[in-house]
Amino acid sequence: MHILAGLLIAFAIVAWVARRNRATRGCRWRADRSGDRNGARRFHCVACGAETFVRGPGVPEVCLANRN
Repeated sequence: MHILAGLLIAFAIVAWVARRNRATRGCRWRADRSGDRNGARRFHCVACGAETFVRGPGVPEVCLANRN
């Protein structure tokens, strides 16, 4: 019985921490080569759904999760 209570408390804490950090988590960019245009690469964020284009190497360095 103590193990079950401990598991329920641990689950509640993990769920609370995950929900609290949901709005502030950073973007996780994925390249979408089918959307490239004029030498700029298209990236799509799997965390917030933002899309942006980048020229040159690398991924976007700005999180667009809170942009309106």
